[in-house]
Amino acid sequence: MRLEDLGLIGNCQFSALISRAGDVVWCCLPRFDSEPVFATLLDDGAGRFLVAPAGGGLGTQRYLPNTNVLETTFATPEGRFRLIDFAPRFGQYGRRFHPTQLIRIIEPIDGLPRITVKCEPRVGWSRAEPFRVMGSNHVRFEGFASPLRLWTDIPLSYTDGVPFALTERRHLILSWGASVEESLPGLCDRFLRETTVYWERWVKQCNVPPLFQGEVIRSALVLKLHCFEDTGAIIASTTTSIPESPGSGRTWDYRYCWLRDAYHVVGAFRNLGQFEEREQFIQYLFNIVAANPTLDLAPLYRIDGTCDLEEKILREWAGFENQQPVRIGNAAVAQKQNDIFGELVLALAPVFLDERFRAEQTPLTLDLLDRIAQRAVAVSSTPDAGIWEYRGPGRPQTFSNVMCWAAADRMARVAEKHRPEKAFEYQAAAERIRQETLSHSWNAGMGSLAATFDGADLDAALLQLAPLRFLPPGDLRLGSTIDAIWKGLARDGWLFRYHTDDGFGAPTVAFLICIFWLVEALSTLGRGEEARNVFDLARTALSPLGLLSEDYDTSTARLWGNFPQAYSHVGLIHAAFAASPPWREIL
Repeated sequence: MRLEDLGLIGNCQFSALISRAGDVVWCCLPRFDSEPVFATLLDDGAGRFLVAPAGGGLGTQRYLPNTNVLETTFATPEGRFRLIDFAPRFGQYGRRFHPTQLIRIIEPIDGLPRITVKCEPRVGWSRAEPFRVMGSNHVRFEGFASPLRLWTDIPLSYTDGVPFALTERRHLILSWGASVEESLPGLCDRFLRETTVYWERWVKQCNVPPLFQGEVIRSALVLKLHCFEDTGAIIASTTTSIPESPGSGRTWDYRYCWLRDAYHVVGAFRNLGQFEEREQFIQYLFNIVAANPTLDLAPLYRIDGTCDLEEKILREWAGFENQQPVRIGNAAVAQKQNDIFGELVLALAPVFLDERFRAEQTPLTLDLLDRIAQRAVAVSSTPDAGIWEYRGPGRPQTFSNVMCWAAADRMARVAEKHRPEKAFEYQAAAERIRQETLSHSWNAGMGSLAATFDGADLDAALLQLAPLRFLPPGDLRLGSTIDAIWKGLARDGWLFRYHTDDGFGAPTVAFLICIFWLVEALSTLGRGEEARNVFDLARTALSPLGLLSEDYDTSTARLWGNFPQAYSHVGLIHAAFAASPPWREIL
């Protein structure tokens, strides 16, 4: 199974991955970090929901334009049909309606195609087969925490894989909890129409650059599906345990909210002109801080704000393409990652620097921002696991210190406007942290800032020095660092995070966000033509549906790592805005 052959649907409550074979290969219910109901992505015996030609075969997938509604078209010797998959989302009664329902509409196009429908959920990580109870027009699957039912106007005898002729439009609703009382054709058509309109309207409200509009729109829609509207959490990825590269053992569970990743997503939404997600994330952050008044924050949390994330290995699971281990939970929750305080300040500071958000400029939010900035200053220059979550002894990480500087620098600007008595304190702290960073990290022999204090390794994360404005664009150390990273970490034009052995060996595949960071850095230095050339290369990694995973194998041109990856789509959005000329030069 190739990641390039998967499409994502969702509604900010749950999501699902659907293959070109018409199979729901991954779906956790009732929310992103729940146990899976369908998981053939990781094990053939872990549940599937198949709608396909009776003889099998792959279809052609596309999204209905500017939506998260997926269409798969199949051609068979007997005729053609299309499969429409979506999760309902639209406005109703003054709020968002996003039921935990997966809707599949099957529509003949021509001829008399014979199809197969097979709904075989499994009870989470146990992979236990639920007991099937047949109703008059639905199947109930017993053994789950809430009722799970398949409602359909297909004869129930055909829902366990018996082939049948598709003579008319048919409908399937897999529903967690809620019952379906309306006529299926009318309900499905209404939900499809209103969901389509919702996504089209949401896209119209997005800012996009003149160039690369299609890529930016798809990335924006993907990021929106990583937002858990109930709490404001933003997950890193839909999946767990897809290896970073074949045989690497680097299989992680990314179905949680990394505070760092969430900041980057919020920043991408700011570029897009969407701010609702930041408001919701701030509320999520308040909940976390209320449970941790000392601000000894973990790098990641569950989407309900808890952090019971003990990492476990499911040894009986086969893994993606038989690549083990399959992991749930994430040991990084126990790490110290000092950069997160800087990223949280950068996420919150725009509230107090943009007069459009006066209603959000509350004393409570300002106090939170101040406390996080103080914490960033306090932990600067101390050892941590860093942005790449090294699972070995901690060292002072240059990027972490840069983010502590960013926290003090941005808080100084906020203080000038809202707490002038503290402005000088933060200005002095920012300058002290910058000088400490430069004195310990600049390696003249490398012609670059090093990954760690007094180190000699490159780190692609330091490409962010440019957009963060840690050094001015004309500073020779900035340009030299960018060029050293570009030369030293590149393979076939793609960038690695680092070449260090991190306990799992040295990485063997490119990390996709790094090439987008390079585009941003080059654009910041005024090297626009180079930036656009790099961006054109980066776009070749996109799947046919415009989706990105975490990693890219340059030797086989294949996506690897958890999928879709919010980080990669964030990088694409920032890079596209940086590499594209402004609208005033186009219109």
